Amino acid sequence: MMLWNIFVAFFIPGIVGYGGGPASIPLVENEVVDRFGWMNVSEFSEMLAMANALPGPIATKMAGFIGYQQAGVLGAVTGVFATVAPSLILMILLLSLLAKFKNSPRVKTMTNLIRPAIAVLLGIMAFQFFSTSYEASGLIQTGFLIVASLILLEKMKIHPAFVILGSLVYGAVFLGNI
Repeated sequence: MMLWNIFVAFFIPGIVGYGGGPASIPLVENEVVDRFGWMNVSEFSEMLAMANALPGPIATKMAGFIGYQQAGVLGAVTGVFATVAPSLILMILLLSLLAKFKNSPRVKTMTNLIRPAIAVLLGIMAFQFFSTSYEASGLIQTGFLIVASLILLEKMKIHPAFVILGSLVYGAVFLGNI
């Protein structure tokens, strides 16, 4: 019964909380403090402050913490799943709808119109990454990482996760930026 309560406590804010984590905080508080009584307002505030200090989405951190506190690892998994389940279900439904109409001229037109926007956004993001890296590490280090990454990815066909990990290690060892 506890796992079901954890699921309900985080699934409902996930459905109703339009706008993501910050919008669902009062809804989670209502479920956790008022409905189920797992925390008082002071404990919830402390947990929220700690969750805000950590990187990542706030809603999943709250769900993981509260779920773990109430039912251990299985409670944490249940809470996190309940938080992402509404978005996951909606995404699966929308993707199946898109797949059903993928040959439709309107869907093809929409896809063709979205692609340039995505390309521009990715280009802007890459430029911002380059600028940040250049300011923090200099042109030589940034250039080296770009060229090395390009060679590893395109010529040697190394998986991107390993290239990213290698870049992080390089930064920690040679640049001390971690």
